[in-house]
Amino acid sequence: MSLSETLSRVMARHDELRHLMSQPDVAPDQFAKLSKEYSDLTPVCEAIGELDRARRELSDAESLLSDADMAAEAKKEIEALKPRIPVLELQVQKMLLPKDAADERNAILEIRAGAGGDEAGLFAALLFDMYRKYAAHRGWRFEVMELSENDLGGLKEGIAEVSGRGVFARLKFESGVHRVQRVPQTESQGRVHTSTATVAVLPEMEETDIVIDDKDLKIDVYRASGAGGQHVNKTESAVRITHLPTGIVVAMQEERSQIKNRAKAMKILRSRMYEQKDRAIKAAHAAERKSQVGTGDRSERIRTYNFPQGRVSDHRIEKTLYNIDDVINGEGLDAFIDELIQRDEAEKLAELNGT
Repeated sequence: MSLSETLSRVMARHDELRHLMSQPDVAPDQFAKLSKEYSDLTPVCEAIGELDRARRELSDAESLLSDADMAAEAKKEIEALKPRIPVLELQVQKMLLPKDAADERNAILEIRAGAGGDEAGLFAALLFDMYRKYAAHRGWRFEVMELSENDLGGLKEGIAEVSGRGVFARLKFESGVHRVQRVPQTESQGRVHTSTATVAVLPEMEETDIVIDDKDLKIDVYRASGAGGQHVNKTESAVRITHLPTGIVVAMQEERSQIKNRAKAMKILRSRMYEQKDRAIKAAHAAERKSQVGTGDRSERIRTYNFPQGRVSDHRIEKTLYNIDDVINGEGLDAFIDELIQRDEAEKLAELNGT
């Protein structure tokens, strides 16, 4: 289908929705559904209208080139309109790109130490704090759900709920293996070591999004261990939930209350189940296109933080910045994320246009 045909269909659907909403017998729930679709399409139709006006103005100006009195003015108008039309076309195409249904969701952020022993744990803790600072920079809420630390203050595993506008749309590009190159605190010879940590960003799901049958769950309760005060050995507040059909296991002990731990564990379980299903769909789609670009495979190394050279390199977009302190403080992350979003849009546009 050509771009012109697509735009015509969008405009026609917008008109159809207006007509359907004006019917006296439309049910309230149906009206709400139609109203949302109409609202979503309105800015697209406004952009299409602006593009159509620019095209008409260009056509009118070109028709005046044969008029000796108007030719000079027409040329000026043509020079202004010609570069504007491709910009408007690209704007419309971007607005028509299929949206990730989870983009406006909050996110569950999971960080785990990888290869590198104690240094990997320290790096995982550094990343966890980096995202905490990034959330503050974006005006998002960052709530720690679970922390498992090692003896040096490093992180075995950290889980947080990040809430705010467009959280998952930006953080989803952070999923993957992050690598650090630096001299560990425990290194007496001054040698640079390489360690890794894994970041997983999952869209937060509600109970109505992922329906879980109680009979598919195995729930174990036990006494919490580790830091947290004397209460940890007195009550069975920790919860481990196993989803039998998928084998997904979630353990939670951060809260003193078993009920709160179970609620948090269920929230994480729903998000992991959604991610598993989403990855399967995307993998099938990628195979159909005979391309694995942008699959979001978490086994892929995505970024390296080199402290001796003060640089951070994102291997997906081949971008290196020499401002490692800004990145670690959260404020420098946008430079990578903005470009990753642009790359994602470019790939979707290429697919939309069949190139």
